[in-house]
Amino acid sequence: MTAATIRIRNVYVMMAYAFRSLQSRDSISVKSEAFNHLHDLLAELLYRGLSSQIKRGLHSDYLPRVDTLATVRGRIDVSQTASTRSMLRGRLVCQFDEYLPDTPHNRVLKSVVVLLIRRGEVAALRRKALKNLLPHLESVREIKASTIRWGDLSIHRANANYRMLLGICELIVKGLLPTQESGSSKLRSWMTDEAMNRLYERFILQYFKIHHPELSPHARQIPWALNSLESDGAGQLPIMQTDITLNNGHAELIIDAKYYGRSLQSGRGDKQTVHSHNLYQIATYTWNADVHRDGSVSGVLLYARTIHEEQPDVDVVIQGNRIGVQTLDLNLPWEALRSRLEGLLGWLEPRQVHVEFLV
Repeated sequence: MTAATIRIRNVYVMMAYAFRSLQSRDSISVKSEAFNHLHDLLAELLYRGLSSQIKRGLHSDYLPRVDTLATVRGRIDVSQTASTRSMLRGRLVCQFDEYLPDTPHNRVLKSVVVLLIRRGEVAALRRKALKNLLPHLESVREIKASTIRWGDLSIHRANANYRMLLGICELIVKGLLPTQESGSSKLRSWMTDEAMNRLYERFILQYFKIHHPELSPHARQIPWALNSLESDGAGQLPIMQTDITLNNGHAELIIDAKYYGRSLQSGRGDKQTVHSHNLYQIATYTWNADVHRDGSVSGVLLYARTIHEEQPDVDVVIQGNRIGVQTLDLNLPWEALRSRLEGLLGWLEPRQVHVEFLV
């Protein structure tokens, strides 16, 4: 499965959840239209979102400026005025704040639009549409995409509409940064399984945060259930970090989201089995999280459904804990997709099944 096989509408919904933009009344309507490349999809999302923001007005902020003026504005820079002999010409060097759209957030938007125009695999009509946005960003400086510090781009009430736009830009930049090959600038292939896996994880976590905050959805770090008498070198053990953990007060569900081209591996005799390292991982998380050894912690591997005919479907109890392997079909209509996510809450309820042991 590649990202291009997913319904375009659902890719947008995943992004909307992942970047917590569902609160916006001006959500972008993306129908199930054809896109030849994921650059195309991202270009369309960015174009529509940025067009909508331009109509509302680009977010501006008070930015420091220095200028030589005939009248006083702000604070006079005495040393600069003296060193440039501006007073001899009847002028003063002033430092002041001006309300401008040349903010770090808008610089990112302009720079990523330019990156898509120059180097993205974008259809001619969308490339032209993106170019038509640039005059509206004329007063905004362009910066190198590789220098963007995403952690410094704070989101607050005044620029909340930028949350998803910047999220799309981050995905674009991390997938489209240029590399030099044979003397020409080319782009890395976008939307690898790794990139989609991060989006997939973030989407599922944010879905439960929005719709089920009572379950305290979070990415939990699980400590190893060590025997205190035999714990030399414990600091060298790997960190166990869940993708999603849900807790209703009496039971806990650990969800490990996986986005692979293949959700099953070939075993002996060409038998299709669950990826062994993934199963060991979710089982280890579950057993270590169940500190009371009462079976109150369950674990689910949640694969994005692929185009292959055989799909994983496992629901067993191993050493007292319920372990499952399920799929989420991202091509389903949204209501069906949401129903599938809601069905995972059933794993927080007790269920009697036979016991199997992992060997």
